[in-house]
Amino acid sequence: MRLLVIENDPTSHISLLGEHLMAAGADLVTTKPHHGVELPAAPDGFDGAVVLGGPQHAHNDADYPAFAPICDLLGAFHGQGKPLLGLCLGGQLLARTFGARVRVNDDFEYGFLPIDITDEGAADPLLAGLSPRQHIMQWHEDTFALPQGGTRLMTGATTANQAFRYGETAYGFQCHFEITRDHANMWIEDFNHVILKKLGEVDGNKAVNRARAELKQHLDGANEFCRVVANRWSDLVKARRQEKAA
Repeated sequence: MRLLVIENDPTSHISLLGEHLMAAGADLVTTKPHHGVELPAAPDGFDGAVVLGGPQHAHNDADYPAFAPICDLLGAFHGQGKPLLGLCLGGQLLARTFGARVRVNDDFEYGFLPIDITDEGAADPLLAGLSPRQHIMQWHEDTFALPQGGTRLMTGATTANQAFRYGETAYGFQCHFEITRDHANMWIEDFNHVILKKLGEVDGNKAVNRARAELKQHLDGANEFCRVVANRWSDLVKARRQEKAA
């Protein structure tokens, strides 16, 4: 099982998700299209792709010209029936690939905020049987519309589209379920100046302190969500690979 990993920013690496995928037998090939590591020309040789997060805006082609080729490549993966998994910016890029609008959200989301699995999500192979309410790390300014024909799998109070499926093999999530404790601590402690700059000293410190408390309370549950979704998605990749080999 050979998977392409599209890393949009070095601070948003595959982390715990990668550990689970490798344990399931995946060979991970990481490309960094904004940092000099070119995208493959086609999906040939890969069984699926994971698209990670980053601070960029998914509609900002002027500053990030790699976005259009990324979306073209994701579309080619989907056209060949090869599974896709997008996280945060990666989920936004998947939504864009399938024709949905990505825009600045009305609310800035930061911390282990509650998100709910929809009825459709509860019936989905990736999410079935999981607790209907999850608390998973968020850090994003943008949101995506639901692609036409897509299925909303998770929703939240301030961001309606927290996760979706397009077709049977493409999954986009707004949350960061991939992060380990060290990864989350790095975001909260090393980058709290970003939150203070955005929200101001008083509100920013409140947000950072809240995120610290939420990390202690909710990380184990978020890590379990990652384990289940990673294993089920890797099963999907294996099944599609076997179908093509038959």
